[in-house]
Amino acid sequence: MPSFTFEQPIGQLEKRKGGYYYLKINADIVDQFDKKRATRLKCVIDNKVSYSCGLNHLGDGNFFIILSTARLKELRKGLGDPVSFEIFEDPEPLGVKVPEVLEVLLEHDTEARETWEKLSDGKKRSLIFSIIKVKDIDLQVQKILQFLNEQKIKVAKQRP
Repeated sequence: MPSFTFEQPIGQLEKRKGGYYYLKINADIVDQFDKKRATRLKCVIDNKVSYSCGLNHLGDGNFFIILSTARLKELRKGLGDPVSFEIFEDPEPLGVKVPEVLEVLLEHDTEARETWEKLSDGKKRSLIFSIIKVKDIDLQVQKILQFLNEQKIKVAKQRP
């Protein structure tokens, strides 16, 4: 699993492109990952902040990872400040741990598992983020089943 270390100043996209603070990753680096642009990464900045992230197109053939304002505050850094950072493939394929309630449900419900397996990684992450906010397990299960059923209906409508 490749790992890359860089030093560069913090950049910021134009406001019309989102205004995000970012760290640039050259295309030749991205090409060294098995999943190329679809690789989920871990980023460690100044040996202080570690987070999961995805790659975004910069528009010039290269890529960037977003650096949130909260992380900038934690680092006590701003636009143009130099940082040292390391990126490597995230050991969690979705970039987030699958909650136990979801794992158990998918293990016991074949239909739910089949629907889950057809979802894009982004849809899977959306479901996970929506259920980890809910404390009640019954409500989590309800939310999972509702989400998977909605996705199943969308897929059925797309078929000719």
